[in-house]
Amino acid sequence: MNKILLVEDDAEISTMLKNFLITEQYEVVTAFDGESACKKFFSDTFSLVLLDLMIPKISGIEVMGRIREHHTVPIIIISAKDTDSDKTLGLGLGADDYITKPFSVAEVLARIKANIRRSTQYTIGAAMQQEILKKGDLIMNLNEYSVTKNGSKIELTTKEFEILKLLLSNPKKVYTKEQIYSLVWKDAYFDDENAVNVHISRLRNKIEENPRKPQYIVTVWGIGYKLGDKRDE
Repeated sequence: MNKILLVEDDAEISTMLKNFLITEQYEVVTAFDGESACKKFFSDTFSLVLLDLMIPKISGIEVMGRIREHHTVPIIIISAKDTDSDKTLGLGLGADDYITKPFSVAEVLARIKANIRRSTQYTIGAAMQQEILKKGDLIMNLNEYSVTKNGSKIELTTKEFEILKLLLSNPKKVYTKEQIYSLVWKDAYFDDENAVNVHISRLRNKIEENPRKPQYIVTVWGIGYKLGDKRDE
């Protein structure tokens, strides 16, 4: 049974939501201020947090910040503040969804189901995904989103990381610039190969001993790029 932490200082709203969610087969733990919300969250395991921003002792924004320091549990904000700036702030600070008061319980239920479903799918996908990719002294940890070489961490941008991941995951495949762009940028390719070239160049500068004679990312002339091997050195 999915367990939800409901943080709402309005007793009437809290009781209404709790009773409704219980009938929908959810286990519900309630908190009426930010301080007790943090204590309850960090002493238990929850599938989702319903969080009002305007709560006593510790604000909802601060509660969300403390949760996000350690957990990726879905957080849905429930707030009377309905301006675009309020929503942007909440979502930007780590909320997964935003519901404006007054609301229908049917809407809340639909948002809860959608967020738990996405979270569950992501968790399953991450567990199935290969965690470590290696090539010589280069080690890529997909779960930690990190790359090391000879034990030293290499700082990569998101696009650089995804390009390297693509090549390490498919060591024998040659990728055209169009394929790399489509798979990494997830957008249509309009013959602008400069973006791929620049990222490949930056990536080589970070991981190769000699970027002019690359061993990890080699050029297949007239086609594109592939992961290097001993024969390519």
